[in-house]
Amino acid sequence: MVNNGMKSAFEVKSARLDALAIQLYTDNLVALDDVLKQHITQYQELNSMPFLLDVQDFDRPERLDIGAVAKLFSRYGLQIIGLRHSDESWAPYAARHHLSFSPLDKGISEMQVTTIAESRVLEADTEAIEASPMQATVVSRPTVLVSTPIRTGQQVYAENADLVVTCMVSEGAEIIADGNIHVYGPLRGRALAGANGNHNARIFIQSMQAELVSVAGIYRVIDQNLPDHLNHKPVQVCLQDDRLVISAINSD
Repeated sequence: MVNNGMKSAFEVKSARLDALAIQLYTDNLVALDDVLKQHITQYQELNSMPFLLDVQDFDRPERLDIGAVAKLFSRYGLQIIGLRHSDESWAPYAARHHLSFSPLDKGISEMQVTTIAESRVLEADTEAIEASPMQATVVSRPTVLVSTPIRTGQQVYAENADLVVTCMVSEGAEIIADGNIHVYGPLRGRALAGANGNHNARIFIQSMQAELVSVAGIYRVIDQNLPDHLNHKPVQVCLQDDRLVISAINSD
């Protein structure tokens, strides 16, 4: 008999889980293992984050041993929680491996990610961007303002909005926005702009000390000191031709 005065054993609530994606280009487990070994230190920085496995390059589920692939990534601390493909016939296949399924809209350019199979590590572009004539586009969206320090383990998400942080973002903290991110203080944690796939989003940082930066799913782990003109300096992070570019903001 249930005691109505007792609290329920569990409760289902809505939540948002932000995940990076790994776009898979090969089913060669040996090649994947070789790349993971080469970059084990870099990927260990991400072992607390969930991943979707983007298998858009595979036309049939039977071609891919998803269980073996997921197990291989897990061995290096990268936890695959779901599959992503534009063909929803992959959904039952994902379920058989206890993975979620995220349909990918064919008409939308995918949120590009680190290419594991080809070992292309995204590098910061340290050269100044040449000025070129451009037409300005005004985009109006809400702004979320945070005026207190964001401490280790905390996460702030600005849904359908820009995010402005006027204090420090500590190591191990995470800030996420569907729009742009502005940090008027040291950024020592992770910053993910354009979380909804907005490739035009940017990150503006007063003092660049980040662990990770990402725009529209394209990310870079900062596991080594940046050049002097970027390290601990004002920078902006944006995408150019699906490459993550980190450039200095001149104060002149």
